[in-house]
Amino acid sequence: MTATGVLRLVGTVLPAGEQQELHLSGGLVIDRPAAGSRPGRWGGGGTSTVTLSTGGWIVPGLVDAHCHIGLDQRGGVDRETQEQQAITNRDAGALLVRDAGVVSDTRWIDDREDLPKIIRAGRHIARSKRYIRNYGWEIEPEELVAYVEQEARRSDGWVKLVGDWIDRESGDLTPCWPAEALNAAIARAHELGARVAAHVFGEHALPDLLAAGIDSIEHGTGLQPEMIDRMAETGTAVVPTMLQLESFPMYADQAAEKFPRYAAHMRDLYDRRLSTLRAAVEAGVPVFAGTDAGGVLGHGLVAQEIKALTTIGMTGEQALAAGSWSAREWLGVPGELVPGAPADLVVYDEDPRKNPDILAHPRQIILRGRLIG
Repeated sequence: MTATGVLRLVGTVLPAGEQQELHLSGGLVIDRPAAGSRPGRWGGGGTSTVTLSTGGWIVPGLVDAHCHIGLDQRGGVDRETQEQQAITNRDAGALLVRDAGVVSDTRWIDDREDLPKIIRAGRHIARSKRYIRNYGWEIEPEELVAYVEQEARRSDGWVKLVGDWIDRESGDLTPCWPAEALNAAIARAHELGARVAAHVFGEHALPDLLAAGIDSIEHGTGLQPEMIDRMAETGTAVVPTMLQLESFPMYADQAAEKFPRYAAHMRDLYDRRLSTLRAAVEAGVPVFAGTDAGGVLGHGLVAQEIKALTTIGMTGEQALAAGSWSAREWLGVPGELVPGAPADLVVYDEDPRKNPDILAHPRQIILRGRLIG
């Protein structure tokens, strides 16, 4: 639903936490209209101002910073499925998504004003026979720079590496790339203006990735104190995918008979996940909300993911920032609802900083200045 003229909302606007009036027009937050603007109603003509909402808490659109619109457990999905995945995320309030690796071409979504904005990382880049079938490019180290160049040019400023995976010979998680290949590939991505994210479950791949200048660690359950200190110093982010970590015991059970070392390792990582990630929070490592939807998990789980961040020592406000204004800024989008920012926001009946459960029950969702629903 849309209206001619200007939309007006009144409520407590976060992160400032102050009672404000917001005015929206042309898909953007705008300055207060000049005196003399007249009240209007849906579908009216002229330059009327329509009051869309009064009261409540107004939050910049939520962010799922690790999501796979266009992917399921078998690989790429068709356009109809992509559309439904995008709608499911939107209806949960996730109006900005960082695609953390996908096979399918989802560029058509950019032409739809009613679907979330996607910031793409291209297709996963994995070591040969060291990742989920039909998901990533499977290559050898000498090809890494060329594939990073390719995906950097195809993406929206991100590249996704698979940093570790089970090695069938050793029967456990091992690094996928030698240090020299990582150094050259990440340096080339940075030359091209792209940032690099890496899937990492365990400990052993992390030192070389951090030394090479990786920008984002996905999952991060293997972080050690010295690595956490380095990330805090350099501003390297972690997207812990809290909901996905709950699958670790299942992965261990599935592999236990054939790969007992891997199974034991995954159970250990799971058992210390909260303390590991709490240490990262306490050290000041940037932490952002990401569900890892599109593989094992379904879409539309951003509210649950934000709430789960409170289990690793984040306050309600910090967790919400990690899935809203701070995450938007990290991804290069204005974080606050100020004039010139995208008119993407969610309205709640209660303060989501104090009651994270309310995130699952948005009163109104406005995307590009349009009321959804």
